Amino acid sequence: MASHMSVLPGTGWAGDVANTLTPVAHDTNQVAALAMQAATVRELDACISVCRACSRLVSWREHIATTKRAAFAHQQYWGRPVSGFGPDDATIAILGLAPAAHGGNRTGRVFTGDSSGDWLYASLHRVGLANQATSITADDGMQLHRTRVLAAVRCAPPQNKPTIQERDRCAPWLHAELQAIRPSLRVVVVLGAFAWQATFRSLAAIGVRDGPTRRPRFGHGAQVACGPITVLGSYHPSQRNTSTHRLTHQMLDDVLAHAALLGSAPHFELPGG
Repeated sequence: MASHMSVLPGTGWAGDVANTLTPVAHDTNQVAALAMQAATVRELDACISVCRACSRLVSWREHIATTKRAAFAHQQYWGRPVSGFGPDDATIAILGLAPAAHGGNRTGRVFTGDSSGDWLYASLHRVGLANQATSITADDGMQLHRTRVLAAVRCAPPQNKPTIQERDRCAPWLHAELQAIRPSLRVVVVLGAFAWQATFRSLAAIGVRDGPTRRPRFGHGAQVACGPITVLGSYHPSQRNTSTHRLTHQMLDDVLAHAALLGSAPHFELPGG
């Protein structure tokens, strides 16, 4: 069970699908086993949200939830892993790196409560994939259309840099989530190079093999066909990228609008895909 430094499962936090009986992974083998055993996306989300397999990440996320940022000093922080957000029959998946220390780690919803989320959800709204332009808390009424947002690593890492071991330990959660939405999935929008690499590893892990023989190079606007699934690359809407205009609103809108178009096309499962 999570400690007092984070939200206890089953205590009423908006969107929390875990409870005191939700099984907790404490090591690599338990992550893999629980990811495989989850019968529904809701069960998977619950197990993800109480995972304690990476001691460094557990310590960091709970330290942040205790020390807080001055602007949020009077708020309770989520302080737990952040599961995916959006319908479990999504045609579009949007994959980022990890929750932000004072964003998703505070709100309990991925890409919510920080500048990156401001950019992402505003763009999703402009292209018709979200019902509103801002995502501030887990109970703000945000709804996504045909779209699910998730992260390659589910805990906020120090300096936003998970280790290779942490990435690999967390990977079964991503594999299982993509597998669960695979029947409807048509497009994966990847935000940044770290998530780009994780995407192709996960697609291979769930048996999507009709892709390139070599992993394609990441780039903004990159497009790769992997059988029935198209992978699109976008620069991450980090403050560094947006403040330097490496990523503009129009650039992000163009990628997400293209994803919306591809995500509304008929879905055909190719042999072996």
